[in-house]
Amino acid sequence: MNETLIATEPLPTEAEMLSAPPDDYMCARHLAFFRARLIAERDALLDSAHRTTLHLQEFESPADPADRASLEEDHTLELRVRDRERKMLHKIDEALARIDNGTFGWCESSGEPIGIARLLARPTATLSVEAQEIHEARRKMRGG
Repeated sequence: MNETLIATEPLPTEAEMLSAPPDDYMCARHLAFFRARLIAERDALLDSAHRTTLHLQEFESPADPADRASLEEDHTLELRVRDRERKMLHKIDEALARIDNGTFGWCESSGEPIGIARLLARPTATLSVEAQEIHEARRKMRGG
């Protein structure tokens, strides 16, 4: 797992990763692919947050109470979205740390591979599909 990717090597495609032999799971090329994907997602979220900040700073309270209420509702929604994005940024940073420490792609619960398909859909996943289902079932039983 300590192999490194030479910078001139192209990143694998999703199709190449999905068709790779099991022995290639989380090889240097796979890790480089996910690192690039996570960094791109983080950069997009940071850019979006910056645009929202600029937009909220431009706030001018309209004279009409109905317009003001509508604008305040829009801002509340934007802030809620930004809060979700802030949480996602934290998950992205944790995923990048897992790439660095060699645990990315492995289920926190079972130690089994999470799977390329699941990681392509949700690169911040920490549980395999099976472990996630068990986790959600337990949470439902606890009522939350």
